[in-house]
Amino acid sequence: MTKIAKNTICLWYEREAEEAARFYAKTFPNSSVGAVHRAPGEYPSGQQGDVLTVEFTVLGIPCLGLNGGPEFKHNESFSFQVATEDQAETDRYWNAIVKNGGQESQCGWCKDKWGISWQITPVALTKAYTSSDRAAAKRAFEAMMTMQKIDIAAIEAAVRG
Repeated sequence: MTKIAKNTICLWYEREAEEAARFYAKTFPNSSVGAVHRAPGEYPSGQQGDVLTVEFTVLGIPCLGLNGGPEFKHNESFSFQVATEDQAETDRYWNAIVKNGGQESQCGWCKDKWGISWQITPVALTKAYTSSDRAAAKRAFEAMMTMQKIDIAAIEAAVRG
């Protein structure tokens, strides 16, 4: 019997939940694909035997991918925020998402090919715009507002003035 988490993020996919889960497991540490469940009968967007749900973990967060059909689409009101330690890690995650059919957005946000939004957020950025030095925080924030993928060196330069 599968252990069921008390709280799980359920993500709706048209038909690609297993593909997405495998991509996340390959891309992020502490991520994996668990059980793949097939539909026991026909349902509005699928047939008996189709992959219905996929249990997976992204960066330690339990998730369930539901192949629910085309009715609902993801939007920016939900995102995974990934704290990165350096530019290499920032670049690795950003490029993995964008170069796998995703798209760039602003201020460290990007979207994967399934429409899930990701905030690839260097720790240096968070520390900069939450600094008690409000002038430095403002400079860092203004620098961030001009970026797609975050450039840590540019953020640090903005902090220094």
